[in-house]
Amino acid sequence: MPDGAPCVTSDQPQTAERLRVGGFTRLTTIDYPGELSAVVFCQGCPWRCRYCQNGDLLDSTAVESLIDWADIRAFLRGRVGLLDAVVFSGGEPTVQTALGAAMRETRALGYKIGLHTSGAYPERLRTLLPLIDWVGLDIKTLPEDYAALTGLPDSGERAWASLALLLEAGVNLEVRTTLMPGWTSDYLHVLSCTLAATGVRRYVLQICATQRALDPNLPGYSIMPRELVEAVDPLLFEHLDIRGM
Repeated sequence: MPDGAPCVTSDQPQTAERLRVGGFTRLTTIDYPGELSAVVFCQGCPWRCRYCQNGDLLDSTAVESLIDWADIRAFLRGRVGLLDAVVFSGGEPTVQTALGAAMRETRALGYKIGLHTSGAYPERLRTLLPLIDWVGLDIKTLPEDYAALTGLPDSGERAWASLALLLEAGVNLEVRTTLMPGWTSDYLHVLSCTLAATGVRRYVLQICATQRALDPNLPGYSIMPRELVEAVDPLLFEHLDIRGM
């Protein structure tokens, strides 16, 4: 798939067995706040973000190293009562119409459902809301600046529409921003104030790691620049977390 090409998938719902899984973490304490979780990494993403660390998950047509949903189902059945939640991550999970079926099966086992998403498909996200307990949403930039990062012109509109949808629905939500090299304090101040004004209450700043970045020429930070951290007023949010100091 060429860089920046969208993932083309059917909008018809599919069975959980059709979920294309490119990776699986059996236990984590950091992917769903406060819960012991497993993470299902879904294959495929329509965007080509310059700092993406999961390049092996971008191609929706990849067949190597896919994990059968039946194997994940068997694992989860054996961990009932030991794990609290299952997080669907990626790639971009909502690119796959089998996601809803997989979430329903997982929820029926008694697990909480978490979702990591870029917000690329707001209408698909809307249909999944009854199945989701917590969302980690990446808001990458101000809407008008998305294309330079993702490679697609309407990506900003989609991401911010997903944010509005999640806020309106009252879903337990964490918004995360990865700090791009070259950002100024003024830019981050405007972005964070805009997010707070929309109703975001839990906000996370993440360092831009470039060791495995999709763009090999992207400069990175060895530590989070303090001037950027200080550009975000912690009083704007109920919870502000800095990852990478």
